[in-house]
Amino acid sequence: MRTTRLAPSPTGALHLGNARTFLINWLLARQQAWRIVLRIEDIDGPRIKAGADRQAIEDLAWLGIDWDEGPIYQSHRLPCYQAMLERLLSEGLAYPCICSRSEVASAASAPHADDGALVYPGTCRQRFDDLDHARSAGREPAIRFHVPDEQVEFEDGFAGRQQCEVAQQLGDFVIAKADGTPAYQLAVVVDDVETGVTDVVRGDDLIDSTPRQILLYRALGLADRTPRYYHLPLVTGTDGRRLAKRHGDTRINHYRQQGVPAERLLALLARWSGVECGEAITPQQLLDRFELSNVPHTPIVFTSEDDRWLVGK
Repeated sequence: MRTTRLAPSPTGALHLGNARTFLINWLLARQQAWRIVLRIEDIDGPRIKAGADRQAIEDLAWLGIDWDEGPIYQSHRLPCYQAMLERLLSEGLAYPCICSRSEVASAASAPHADDGALVYPGTCRQRFDDLDHARSAGREPAIRFHVPDEQVEFEDGFAGRQQCEVAQQLGDFVIAKADGTPAYQLAVVVDDVETGVTDVVRGDDLIDSTPRQILLYRALGLADRTPRYYHLPLVTGTDGRRLAKRHGDTRINHYRQQGVPAERLLALLARWSGVECGEAITPQQLLDRFELSNVPHTPIVFTSEDDRWLVGK
């Protein structure tokens, strides 16, 4: 059975941008009879907000977005990630790194990706025999994946054909932090494999994560389990930056507290998803009208007029 996942992170509240992506994911899944897994990505240490997981679950349910399994918490699965880390280290596919972020940034040889982001210059590659050797330098090491010098290509279900020269554009990336916490790239691959995920729908701010994750699938001998990816344009503010606190209170719970009906909020999300509708719509009505081909390929801009419309002012 084809399977997808809704994966909120409790580093903050569910807002209109998150909700739109989750809604499109849910619509695709229910239209095509995919199984839906709810996963709470709660391993980002001090950024986790107490109670944000429960609030996200309540907000999704209020919108009419349901799931078939879960919630599964990443924080309960740390031994699974550790086992994969040890495997990658033992096979020479990953290595310890003691470079600080500032050292990477100041390295004269550090290359940059096309978007100006730093690409790790490989300072610690082949520098240490093992973790204990790295620790002898006086720092607890992070773990980096050794990226091969090759091109990764994939066909995105929404954004089309994608290509990435991974060594030049991404460089060796962190798969476990110095405190032992697994990094996002590794954790999601392990989770998606173990829950049978075949289709991943997410914002296009994560499109650069896809080549990294494809490489991990290959390194773990799981290339045939690589999901099909669908990367959707984000919802932004009028400044072109992705939706955040600087754009006002766009939390789903904020509008719930203002007395905005779920069907009205869904109507705004529906229009942002290429569905023409009036002032209210139900999830079932959306299922009958939604088509992925009608979703805009450009970012959605949230305006003060949208906010006033929601609250009826």
